[in-house]
Amino acid sequence: MTRALIVIDMQRGFDDLDFWGPTTNPDCEANVASLIEAWRAADEPIVVVRHDSRSEGSPLHPSNPGNALVEAVADAPAAVLVTKHVNSAFYGDPDLHAWLRERGIGELVVCGIQTNMCVETTARMGGNLGYDVTVVLDATRTFDLSTEIAGLGTVTRTADELMATTALDLQAGGFARIATTADLTAA
Repeated sequence: MTRALIVIDMQRGFDDLDFWGPTTNPDCEANVASLIEAWRAADEPIVVVRHDSRSEGSPLHPSNPGNALVEAVADAPAAVLVTKHVNSAFYGDPDLHAWLRERGIGELVVCGIQTNMCVETTARMGGNLGYDVTVVLDATRTFDLSTEIAGLGTVTRTADELMATTALDLQAGGFARIATTADLTAA
């Protein structure tokens, strides 16, 4: 057993588009479910990561129903559940890096929400820690983003642009390979 599927923040709260804004990739959840099924069939470990926001107003706060995992992930045979309050799954409980090392896992396949936030941060850290990381881009999704940035003014990117930029940064930067669900589930 040398690889693990890392499923990040597949939580019901991300369906609250009034909170998060426009999104992309409606196939994300089905693709994550396909990856889970492939890992289950191969008897390989599945790591489920849940974001427990510290902000009571967040749909992802533990007191809110949005903190719950989506059905396909809640039903997954998780080898471990990592809870976190920040972007990286490597800063959660239990310690993901220690858990992976104890099991001799050197390859990570990462999917989930948000592409350019927790998925990207976890992939970057995994690469920096020496793991062989693959991000399954069509098994991720994110949301449009806009903010004021000093010296630039208002910067706005669509969810599609953010996903493409994340893929470019991760692969061209040597942090991770980008794959599709079909790449990893084809017989």
